[in-house]
Amino acid sequence: MKIPIYQVDAFTNRTFQGNPAAVCPLKEWIDDEVMLNIAAENNLSETAFVVHKFENEYELRWFTPKSEIDLCGHATLATAFVVFNFIDAGLTEVKFHTKSGLLTVTKEGSLLTMTFPSREGVQCDVPDALVKGLGKVPKEVYLARDYLAVFESEEDILNLEIDLDELKKLSAFGVIATARGKEVDFVSRFFAPNVGIDEDPVTGSAHCTLIPYWKKVLQKNDFVASQLSERGGKLVCKDLGDVIQISGEAVVNLEGNI
Repeated sequence: MKIPIYQVDAFTNRTFQGNPAAVCPLKEWIDDEVMLNIAAENNLSETAFVVHKFENEYELRWFTPKSEIDLCGHATLATAFVVFNFIDAGLTEVKFHTKSGLLTVTKEGSLLTMTFPSREGVQCDVPDALVKGLGKVPKEVYLARDYLAVFESEEDILNLEIDLDELKKLSAFGVIATARGKEVDFVSRFFAPNVGIDEDPVTGSAHCTLIPYWKKVLQKNDFVASQLSERGGKLVCKDLGDVIQISGEAVVNLEGNI
């Protein structure tokens, strides 16, 4: 068996920045164990596997090095980039059938725009492990798929003192830390050590919770956001009620076969 593989840097237009994802187009689904082994071998935060259904519709699944997950933004953007550039260059819209429902990505020039479900958090108590894991006490905490910890300033986000062992004690998928930005509307970082992601460079799915929060705080629907990881990345976001839009660019840096 020979499987094509592309490594794509998402939410950037420059290689070695943004969030790298592997994309493996398949003719038909292979065993889950094989996909998980490929994801572990790639050792990226996510590897996407995609199967063409008909016309512009595909089935899409995402794996971390440790498990399958229900939603991933940067690997969806990367997969759409591969479809638009290597599989069907005539398309300007692609639809993905996923564990989180139907996700649509449109192309306008180099900008790709994803439509994702909104996942607004519910305010909750602050777990001790969250405070110890981030090294600071947040001013507010919300829970959706992930914990959303809100801080006062961009410096707070940059200067978090991360204890991954403490964050592993939390039952949520991941932890988002966020604050108002200096040059953008808001900034964030994302951690999910229980699924093999110590810190994710740029996390589209986290913005499904970030955007409805900042909509209420900033009283607006359109945002420019930055994720303050070492690689960094920029996202253009819009709140549309039940769904959100996340836009960004992508660039390929590896093409080959498994």
